[in-house]
Amino acid sequence: MTSRETTSADTSQCSTTSHDAATDALAMSQSDVAVLAETFRLLGDQSRLKILLQCMHGSVAVGDIAEALDLSQSLVSHHLRLLRGARLVRGERQAKHIFYSIADQHVSQVLQDMAVHISEDKADD
Repeated sequence: MTSRETTSADTSQCSTTSHDAATDALAMSQSDVAVLAETFRLLGDQSRLKILLQCMHGSVAVGDIAEALDLSQSLVSHHLRLLRGARLVRGERQAKHIFYSIADQHVSQVLQDMAVHISEDKADD
C-alpha cells in the first residue's frame, strides 16, 4: 500500500460557515464543553496522536500508518474509527483501501499550534 499524494494536509474546509459563536469560548454550551473535553481526551492517547500526525502528511492508508508506527492494522483501524467519530480525520475509499487525512484545517492548526507551544517551552529551559 502506498500513500496518496496531496498538495496539503489542511486544505479541506470545515462544514461550518460561521465561526462567530464557536470562537467565543465563554459562550460555549455545556454540551459543547463536553464534546471539547471528549475531543481532548481522544488526543491524549499517544497512538491516536501519532496517527493524526501521520495523516497531516496527506492521505495515507491504514496499512501504511500501521507500518510507520509499528502498530497492528486492527489497532490503527480502531483508533481511526474513534478519530473519525470525533471528526478529526476523514476517510476516502479507493478500491480496496481507505485513505485517511486530517478532517479540516482546524485540526491541523491545533496540532501545529501545540507543536509550536511545546518548542517554545523547550527554548525557555
